Amino acid sequence: MSGRRGQALGVRLFMGAIGLVLAAPLVVIAGVSVNASRTLYFPPQGFSLTWYGEILRDAGWSGALANSLSVALLSASLAVSIALPLTWFLWRWRVRWAGLLYTLGVAPFVLPPVISALGFLAFWATLGLYGDYLTVVFSHAIFFVTLPVVTLSIGFQSIDRQLVEAATVAGATPAQVLRSVVLPLLRPYIVCGFAFAFVLSLNEYIVAYMVAGFTVETLPIKIFNALRYGYTPVMAAIAVAFVAVALLVFGAIGRFGDLPRLLGALGADEEKSP
Repeated sequence: MSGRRGQALGVRLFMGAIGLVLAAPLVVIAGVSVNASRTLYFPPQGFSLTWYGEILRDAGWSGALANSLSVALLSASLAVSIALPLTWFLWRWRVRWAGLLYTLGVAPFVLPPVISALGFLAFWATLGLYGDYLTVVFSHAIFFVTLPVVTLSIGFQSIDRQLVEAATVAGATPAQVLRSVVLPLLRPYIVCGFAFAFVLSLNEYIVAYMVAGFTVETLPIKIFNALRYGYTPVMAAIAVAFVAVALLVFGAIGRFGDLPRLLGALGADEEKSP
């Protein structure tokens, strides 16, 4: 017994050490963001929330924030719109070349970001659309479509096909089956895929910079541009805001979206049944 207790204690200490290492940068950034002076000192010299307000007061930062939010919302919505019919088709009909379609769906995210960004750059430059706002939206949608493809594939695998067969036998058309049977069961996975794409698009820099340069200045691009003129606690405040948004989004999913199903626990429903 003492050996098992010692082993359990060692595991807890090890996991605690890993947690401290992961949390340390966040603690430093949070401390820097509340400096009273325009410095990046840690521990902070005084306490002030001025730099959080600066994000909204300064036209440059607020404009970059608006660009990031709009690009993330549109690209995440578009990514889900692409992934849903693709995964529905692969699940419903099981064609021979389904593996190829799935590979195409996950390829943008599997490749190194620089390679994907160069491909987007060449494509949009050839069309004469380099630097356009919509190029960032479409590029992010294609780059992050892998995330809803994976979550929706898990969602479709969790659906009992007998429900679809029963609805079909009852006279429902494929559209009615999709609307009344499949989509209600798939809703948590749609939300999950959207959330992943939204949060990652909000933080993405390489693709946005390659396809739009400085003409569409998102928050990550704005941060790198601002570094040329010095370091201010505003950058730390934005980093904290990014972390807060991610926690809020995924916390809301965990609270209202049936977290076991979102994590792909296909047997979660069986465990709940008596």
